[in-house]
Amino acid sequence: MRHFTKLVVWSLLFMAVPVLALAADTEMLVAVETGGGIAASSWGFGLGAGLAVGLAALGCGIGQGLTAGNTTAGIARNPGAANQMFTNFILGMVLIESIAIYGLVVGLLLVFAIPV
Repeated sequence: MRHFTKLVVWSLLFMAVPVLALAADTEMLVAVETGGGIAASSWGFGLGAGLAVGLAALGCGIGQGLTAGNTTAGIARNPGAANQMFTNFILGMVLIESIAIYGLVVGLLLVFAIPV
């Protein structure tokens, strides 16, 4: 039961990010009203931005956890190769983190750079 509760909490958390982006974007849509209609429907941009950042962070967190765990296990088995493993570990972490930064950039572009 405890595992199920964790699953529900994390699922709600990941769904809250796009919903908050959608709520913030809805205020902008109301301000853009022209003659009784909305100039462009941009709620999808807010939803896409929230999903881009949320999924990029999720994937990077999983990747970093696996990388750190496997590097630690490798160093524990072979302490003599720690320097070489540590260099590869840092390089891998940098590349994994760049994916999160790309997700953030895509999210910011969807919210601010695409004209409504």
